[in-house]
Amino acid sequence: MKTYPIGLVPGPVSVPQDIRDIYTINFGSADLEDDFFETYDEAGNLLKEVLSTKNDVVIMSGEGVLALWGALKSTLPSGSKVLAVSNGVFGSGVADMARALGCDVREVKFDYDRVPDIDVIRGEALDFRPFMITAVHCETPSGVLNPIESIGKIAREVDALFYVDFVSSACGVEVLVDDWNIDLGLLGSQKALSLPPDLAMVTVSEKAWDAIASRRYDGYDALLPWRYGPKKKELPYTHNWHAVAALAMSARKLLDEGLKNVYMRHESVSAYCISRVVDMGLKLFPRDEGYSSPTVTAIYVPNGWSWKTLDGKLRERGVVFGGSYGILKDRVFRVGHMGSQADLDLVSRALDILEDILTSR
Repeated sequence: MKTYPIGLVPGPVSVPQDIRDIYTINFGSADLEDDFFETYDEAGNLLKEVLSTKNDVVIMSGEGVLALWGALKSTLPSGSKVLAVSNGVFGSGVADMARALGCDVREVKFDYDRVPDIDVIRGEALDFRPFMITAVHCETPSGVLNPIESIGKIAREVDALFYVDFVSSACGVEVLVDDWNIDLGLLGSQKALSLPPDLAMVTVSEKAWDAIASRRYDGYDALLPWRYGPKKKELPYTHNWHAVAALAMSARKLLDEGLKNVYMRHESVSAYCISRVVDMGLKLFPRDEGYSSPTVTAIYVPNGWSWKTLDGKLRERGVVFGGSYGILKDRVFRVGHMGSQADLDLVSRALDILEDILTSR
């Protein structure tokens, strides 16, 4: 099996050894043991602290997209009005998901290389009066970080549920769930938490719980069973004890490092990465450097290269960056410096190799 010593894909990220060690523990049955439910509560409470929320945290077994689908299906009756803010692949993807559920979707589109215009969103929200507004904090394929706090104020103004995908930003970038009026906050384990793609998490406000109780959706990804299930020690399926224990450790490590220090680490690595690639003569994808997410840097494939060729040359030297998706496929590549990969030495070594490849051609 081929392995790469310098992996900087923007998820799943490299899993630290102490996290991997948890997966070797011979836990008992998550259905039967009180210890599991204590671990589940601990992980949820630690995440609340990381995400600055008093809302409930639901921890489901599955990859992060489970959270995206579950939150929509659990709250949206067919015909619901959804205002989807889209300046990237995932923003448009959420709009498509809502359409698939029979919702009346108005997609507010912006160029992928810029942040959304708040005045335009507000005007659309006041005209449309949606039941829900959806947004993506970090558009990973394009490396853009969006102004969630400002959109949250609009959601409150029009009394809409606010659904936010912060899968690839939270735990590497400050996320203030309560202050930003986020009713459904969506997180996956394989990004800045530096875990395997085992868990999907959702922060759920009381307003969102009311909508969920009214909808009464029943399915594997349903949120309703999690409102009281953990307290009653009755879950809808056998949970992944190893993953929940790993989540608790990961969140504890973030808090022990200090959240301000975590965010500064990501920002400093991002600034270094941007400076280096610009000095190489490469062009960032975001039209303004200030739009770039501290967790991922998106860069145009340089002139005279195909992504396939450049990727192959990098892999020969042990470096793996990420390509991109949708309309950005083969046009953009990405350096994922989130979680365990927000490491200055790691990124520096990778960029040294990139520069050597580009200048040696």
